[in-house]
Amino acid sequence: MKPLGIVLAAGLLASSAVGKPVRQRSPLAVKETHYVPRRWIETRRPDADHTISLRIGLKQGSFSDLERQLYEVSDPDHQSYGKHLKAEEVHKLVEPSEETLEQVHEWLADNGVDKSALRYSPARDWITVTLPVAVVEAMLDTKYSVYRHEDGSEVVRTPKWSLPLHLHDHIDTIQPTNSWYRAEPKSFSLYVETLEDQKPVTKLHSNGSVSDVCVWNHVTPRCLRTLYGTIDYQTQSNDTNIMGLVNYLGESNNRKDTFKFLSLYRHEAKSGAYDFKFDSIATGTTTQVHTDQSIRDRSGLEGNLDVQAMLGIGWPTKLIAYSVGNSPHYRPDAATTSNTIEDNLTWLEHLVSQPDDELAKVISTSYGVNEHSVPPSYARRICNDMAQLGARGVSLLFASGDYGVGPSRNCTSNDGTNRSSFSPMFPSSCPFVTSVGGTMNFTPEAGVVDAYVQSLGGRDAEFYNMSGRGYPDIAAQGFSYVEVWNSRPELMFGTSASAPAISAILALVNDALVAAGKSPLGFLNPWLYKRGHKAFTDITSGSAVGCSELGDGLGFPAQEGWDAVTGFGTPRFKDILELLGIDNASFSARRQA
Repeated sequence: MKPLGIVLAAGLLASSAVGKPVRQRSPLAVKETHYVPRRWIETRRPDADHTISLRIGLKQGSFSDLERQLYEVSDPDHQSYGKHLKAEEVHKLVEPSEETLEQVHEWLADNGVDKSALRYSPARDWITVTLPVAVVEAMLDTKYSVYRHEDGSEVVRTPKWSLPLHLHDHIDTIQPTNSWYRAEPKSFSLYVETLEDQKPVTKLHSNGSVSDVCVWNHVTPRCLRTLYGTIDYQTQSNDTNIMGLVNYLGESNNRKDTFKFLSLYRHEAKSGAYDFKFDSIATGTTTQVHTDQSIRDRSGLEGNLDVQAMLGIGWPTKLIAYSVGNSPHYRPDAATTSNTIEDNLTWLEHLVSQPDDELAKVISTSYGVNEHSVPPSYARRICNDMAQLGARGVSLLFASGDYGVGPSRNCTSNDGTNRSSFSPMFPSSCPFVTSVGGTMNFTPEAGVVDAYVQSLGGRDAEFYNMSGRGYPDIAAQGFSYVEVWNSRPELMFGTSASAPAISAILALVNDALVAAGKSPLGFLNPWLYKRGHKAFTDITSGSAVGCSELGDGLGFPAQEGWDAVTGFGTPRFKDILELLGIDNASFSARRQA
């Protein structure tokens, strides 16, 4: 679109000495306001030497074309199904127009920012520049403050920011400004004194039934592999097929603990504890040491759960652990004056820059944030960047959260009215990712969208957006996962157990697809909602509890077909292969473990 600046008289439109027309600067106007969420308190102004690593999200050139092609390559009935785009093709589609780049560069130069200080994403749709807070405040006509969360962590943010009017159509978002993104793991743990007080599942036969190998309070890889039908599958594409997990908040994946876990629960896979690869992003930790402080903080519980769940099911598939540093939470001190980077954006910017053959094709993320804490413009850009990965054949799976429709006593809107509202999770609510719910028990497990909403008869309609994205899409066991942490057993609960488990199962599906000369699954949802749901076990009992202060606190109910508790249900591996037309998958003869 053309800038909104005033058209000057013809005499003033002559080119300057450097060949550029004189441009009338437009007035500043508020671009976005987002209320400070509950549990945050404004405390003080940032220090004078505080710097901000500013991320400027430029309007993408042809995102609508990218979205169209994403759905075409993901639709099993389309002639382009499985013909995923290359990195260069995706970058070209989202690259900003020259007009957008020129106007943003002029604005930055007007504010004394040298072009040599700018860093670009591969498609040039994100610009990063580190500036003193005073300069950023002048550019955005705003004032930053230090805000403290009730847990003691602090961030430097502002609820409102502005841009020259002529840039409103060229810049989608700028962060950190009014995003209160706080990545949190979607699990909790229960310490178990000894492994010996549990049923000795390591001595059971691998050809046992679900009732033989599954214990409700001690879920193991053998149980999950039996339950979902992967236990006798033989991988065939180990050289090319890759699965991934994401670590945030200083989490890592301990090899020694994982070796002990696999030695106990999948002996033939124990080498995987030392074979998986770390990819450290923005100085993300890969520490292998349990310190006194990390033990007190229970650090590494989530990381160990993710890696042990994925290797316990998906080994010998290659695994990459993406460890993301620079958490947005900080405690200021003399050596820490810059707290700026949003975890998800840091990870995404790294992934979109990776070569196609080095990119994991199924990635599990066990972290999320209350959607109310993310401004709409920023949420849209994060979702759109995830669409880039989907178009390249990557399946992104996110834990849907452990509090049903929302954590009790935290179910209010963030629009200034403080009205009662369910609390959806982000990025699980993105349209371009697959959201994973959790189930418990085994036989049967307990635990479309428009029809489901209509079937509720208006129940709790005032607490959620009836026309919004429905999630989760699918589900898996999320109760009493056994893991090893600090050389000792733990039981883990939550959808952050479900997400890595089902991701590993889908990685095995990709293995079979690649071996059959087919493309990996990629963005799952079009296939899932059109055909794939037929290979999932429908969960018809249970409910998504939460928001106890609203109504009866029961949230959404599970029922026949898709529901907002478990989506389409849990996977049946062999049925998925059959639906995908794979008839050459390799299965071993069942034998005693």
